[in-house]
Amino acid sequence: DAALEKGANVIGIIPEHIQEREVEHRELTELHIVDSMHKRKQMMVDRSQAFVILPGGLGTLDEFFELMTWKQLGLHDKPIVVVNLNGYWTKLLECIDNIANVGFMRQEDKGLFVVV
Repeated sequence: DAALEKGANVIGIIPEHIQEREVEHRELTELHIVDSMHKRKQMMVDRSQAFVILPGGLGTLDEFFELMTWKQLGLHDKPIVVVNLNGYWTKLLECIDNIANVGFMRQEDKGLFVVV
């Protein structure tokens, strides 16, 4: 709501199978209803200039890891910013460090995103 109050364009993209389970935001500048999660993510990547990862749940984690993977594979080169509000993502960031430290991820891939 804060972005809308400041006059920003806010675009929502929701799969039709989730639309009935979640309350959609009615004041969006645009609302797109798509037929799959994959199409939702692809549309988000296509329409975004950058990605901001705020505290969230499994859907946020899914999107964050897919964005990192797509960036690693060269499918996009847009900034990914993790907002570690009150240390919310600290344990996840430690897990990512561990993945790199034991060799299942290249150390330089930690540069796929920045933390603020």
